[in-house]
Amino acid sequence: MTHKTARRALADSAIALAAGCGAIAMFLPPMLESTVSSVLRIVALGLAIAVALPLHWVLLGMAAHRMQRSVVGWVACAVLLFPVGGAAALILLSWLAHEEPQGLPAASH
Repeated sequence: MTHKTARRALADSAIALAAGCGAIAMFLPPMLESTVSSVLRIVALGLAIAVALPLHWVLLGMAAHRMQRSVVGWVACAVLLFPVGGAAALILLSWLAHEEPQGLPAASH
């Protein structure tokens, strides 16, 4: 697979991570009271977390696979060290995607 599709998977994974962290942040003390006052809000945020985090991990694994890297290692890093591990994995894979050679330019005749 190309690095372009890996970069797209990394960007989508970053969006999913941001959405998941945003939903989790709603349960922290500054917003906790307003969050737990509505059952609908609790359910919606719970669903957002339940969808966003696995989506982040799947997309991260897809990007690692497309870059021919260890999927298990990168996803394990993201899961076990959440949320810092996920962000670190995104940053490192993004850096690796930009550093690896993209192939030789086409010869012009």
